[in-house]
Amino acid sequence: MKYIVLLGDGMSDEPIAALDGLTPLQAARTPNMDKLAQQGRIGLAETVPEAFHPGSDVANLSVFGYDPASCYTGRSPLEAASMGVELGPDDVAFRLNLVTLGLAGGDMYMQDFSAGHITTEEARELIECLQEELGDEEFQFYPGVSYRHLMVWRGGRDDLKILPPHDLTGQSISNHVPRSEEAMPLMQITSSAQLLFKRHPVNIKRENAGMNPANSIWLWGQGKRPQMPTLQDKFDLNGAVISAVDLIKGIGIYAGLDVIDVPGATGYLDTNYLGKAEAALEALKTRDFVYLHVEAPDEAAHSGSLSDKIEAIERFDKDVVGTVMAGLGSLGDYRVLLLPDHPTPVEKMTHTKDPVPFVIYGSADEFVSDGTVKGYSEAAAKDSGLLISPGHRVMNLLMNGELP
Repeated sequence: MKYIVLLGDGMSDEPIAALDGLTPLQAARTPNMDKLAQQGRIGLAETVPEAFHPGSDVANLSVFGYDPASCYTGRSPLEAASMGVELGPDDVAFRLNLVTLGLAGGDMYMQDFSAGHITTEEARELIECLQEELGDEEFQFYPGVSYRHLMVWRGGRDDLKILPPHDLTGQSISNHVPRSEEAMPLMQITSSAQLLFKRHPVNIKRENAGMNPANSIWLWGQGKRPQMPTLQDKFDLNGAVISAVDLIKGIGIYAGLDVIDVPGATGYLDTNYLGKAEAALEALKTRDFVYLHVEAPDEAAHSGSLSDKIEAIERFDKDVVGTVMAGLGSLGDYRVLLLPDHPTPVEKMTHTKDPVPFVIYGSADEFVSDGTVKGYSEAAAKDSGLLISPGHRVMNLLMNGELP
C-alpha cells in the first residue's frame, strides 16, 4: 500500500463578496480535487487545537499525525532541523524574518513581513553581516531562504510571547514588541540589526530599484528541540517529504522521512508544481509514504492577492493533484489524503483556526462517496457531517482506513 498527503497550504478560506459569496476554492477551476471529493469521503479536520495559535507548525504537525499538545515546543526548532543546525538541550531557536518596517504618524508599522520577498542571495548577504557583526558564543545567525532565517540563542529564553510578523501586516508594532527585562537581549539585537541594515549595499540597491528594503529583523517562533517518535515507530513505514519550506522539511526530518529537494521549488506562486508531483511519484516507487506540501496558496493569501490565490489553487489542482492521480495507478494499491493545513482567508491576510476540508480516497474503495458531493469545498466538507477532532487523528484514518 502506498500513501500520499497532498497539502495546499492555506487553501481554505471564507466567502468573499467579490466572488459573489464563494470562497477561492469554490471559484477556482479544480476538476481533479472535485473528482476526488466526488469519489472518496469528504469532511472537516480540526488541525489546530483550541489552546494553540493557528500556525503552519501546529497545523502540519497535526496532519503528520502528531498531537501538538505532546510534542510542540515552537516553530523554529523544526526549521533548525531542516537547516542542519544542531540544538543543545538549553539552546533556543528563533525564526528570523527579514521585514520592512514603515513609519506613519510617528509610529512604526509592519509594512511587509517578507521585505518584498527578498531574494535568497540578497538575504544571505544580510544574515552573514549579522553573524559577522553580532554573532558570538551566545547568539548565532544562519541564512535560510528568501526572508526566512534562523537565530540560535544559546541558553536563551523560550517563554516570550511574540506574534508572527504576518499577523501584523499594516498594523503598528508598538504593542507587539517585547519590552520585558528578559527580552532585552532580543531588542538590542534588533536595534543593532536596524543600524547595520540602514546603509547596507543590498538595501541601497533595493531602494534605488523601488523595492522594499529589509530594514529590520523580527524574531519569533522560538523553542527548544522537541521530542517526537518517527513515523516508522508510529506506523511502521518509510517515506519522504517534498516542500520548499524549512518548517515542513524539519517536521519531516523529526518524523524520520527523507527530504527531497525539487529544482525550482520556491514556496511562491512560481514554484515547480509539476516537478514536485513527478518527484512524489518517483519517491513512491521505493517508499511507502510521501508528504507533498505546496506553500503558494498561503503566500498569496498573506499578500492579500485574491487572483494569485486562485491561480495557486488551480495550478495545485492541475499540476500536482492531476499529475499524482494520473500516475498512482501504476504503483499498486494506494490511499490519498488531500487537504490544507489551516485556512488563510485572503481578506484577513493571516491564519484562522477553522477546521479544514479534507478528502480521503483509496484505490480499494475503502472510502466511498454517498453520491451527493459535487466538488471539493469548505461548504461540501461541512455538509458531510464528518469531523475529525482532534485533527492528528486524520493520519490514523489514512493509515488504518477506518472512519470514526
